[in-house]
Amino acid sequence: MATGRLGVGETLGALNAALGPGDPVWFKETHARHLRVRDFLAPRRALQARFGEGQVPQRVLHTLTGLQGPGVAPVLRCAQTPAGLLLQLRRPAVFERVLCDVASYATPDKWASPGLRILLHCPALRRSSGALTLSQLRVVLVADHLARALRSEGACVCLVPAVQDPHMSTFLQKLRVDWPTASERVSAETLRSLLFAKFTSAQDQETLPPGVLGRLGLKELVQEHGCRAGYDPNVDKCLVTEDLLSVLAELQEAVRHWPESNYPGLVRAPNFDVHSCMVVHVVSCEEEFQQQKLDLLWWKLDGQAPRRQKHLVCGPVKAALAPGTLTAAEYYELRHAQVCKASALKHGGSLTQDPEWTEILEVLTVATIKFEMLSTAPQGQLLLTESSISTKGTKSGIFVMYNCARLATLFEGYKCNMEKGLYPTFPSVESLDFSLLQDEYPCPLQGEWQLLFNSVLPFPDLLSHTGGLACTGPGLYLSARTETVCKFLVQLSMDFSSYYNRVHVLGEPRPHLFGQMFARLQLLRAVREVLHAGLAMLGLPPLNHI
Repeated sequence: MATGRLGVGETLGALNAALGPGDPVWFKETHARHLRVRDFLAPRRALQARFGEGQVPQRVLHTLTGLQGPGVAPVLRCAQTPAGLLLQLRRPAVFERVLCDVASYATPDKWASPGLRILLHCPALRRSSGALTLSQLRVVLVADHLARALRSEGACVCLVPAVQDPHMSTFLQKLRVDWPTASERVSAETLRSLLFAKFTSAQDQETLPPGVLGRLGLKELVQEHGCRAGYDPNVDKCLVTEDLLSVLAELQEAVRHWPESNYPGLVRAPNFDVHSCMVVHVVSCEEEFQQQKLDLLWWKLDGQAPRRQKHLVCGPVKAALAPGTLTAAEYYELRHAQVCKASALKHGGSLTQDPEWTEILEVLTVATIKFEMLSTAPQGQLLLTESSISTKGTKSGIFVMYNCARLATLFEGYKCNMEKGLYPTFPSVESLDFSLLQDEYPCPLQGEWQLLFNSVLPFPDLLSHTGGLACTGPGLYLSARTETVCKFLVQLSMDFSSYYNRVHVLGEPRPHLFGQMFARLQLLRAVREVLHAGLAMLGLPPLNHI
């Protein structure tokens, strides 16, 4: 049996290379109807641009059918059709390759950013928990998710600021946000001296408002770094306060004295240069202008400030679910009450009085909030509605957690029946016959190939692109695809739920049925591993029951 992890990206790359020079034309199918007859398609129009009349030479078809290479999935057939060039994989072989190496498909495709140092700055965490707005809550959740994604890719991530407000720290723990804390501020004495050295006249001091240490012009820095980068041309004067210097001091300390002890995988190079790290400020659109001033002030006062400072600006959050302005803490309490009510309607009784349900309801609340806040691309506006809490909806965090619990119940059911002697112990994976996972056309589509091809196989590629940042691109602004994991988990849960409702996985205890049962259980074990890995990227624990 061939070894090595298969990859969607590697397979697409090999397919496009086999057609010769030109733009990529192949794409992966995802819809169940198309997956009955094909796994990849090169559309007819794209082929016409490449081959004139669109007729692909026989030698190319022969090459595609025999396609091989690291990470390339084995091909069964390739045929020219009116829709274009379709290609179907040798599915039993793919099932075997993937399901005999489940663990590797729940990790990123590769360490895309080994050793990359990113200082992730979230200014919203300097506020008190009671004053945190919905837009700032979104920023905090995006920053936390981005940190997890970047670390999974091999990047070394330092989080700033360290939270000093104990109430904020408690609120973050409730939200399953992993962020450092500190008991006191970093000293800003060095920066204060640099600030006073920048003053040019006594008049500057005479006209300062109360509480302001100095006024510095930033116009020349805007011109130097260029409006082309994205800095607002209206940035001019900056009134420097003690709080502003404390912010800069903490950023400066984090860059110059990277906390290696917090990141075991980080080895500090003897010739470490602060300019080799990138500072990413994750801010709401309301905080954007002030953060630009802070960037420029840092460069103004500190000649060793990192040259690469980028902004990930999150769009506003509008709430149609309550009158007036809703704080983040009030939003949590509202969603928690709705989750409790929806769960009580489904299971009966007053679950809030049951100690066993306390943590479950908290996890469901956090899942609801995170899927609401993170399922939309962070740059866009987000509207929170009233009636989005339901145990039956298919696009919520509750639905994903419910299916996580169904998977756990399934495997617990197998274990109990095995202990009763109804089922044999699980055989070695290498001995399983994955050709028993038959769902190809014209047989009724059971969804087994769909689960593997749309969920398990592409998951490493998805993880590798979740935290993808344009680190070397020009300009001030970054975009991040932090919505991909939520959308993926929702689709996975919909596919699994549909399959689970149609297929009786734990069949009757008859020896001739055990082979197919074990093959299906191994497939669902892979689905479970991927689901747990995706939830971990959101800081959510798997639930064993609901």
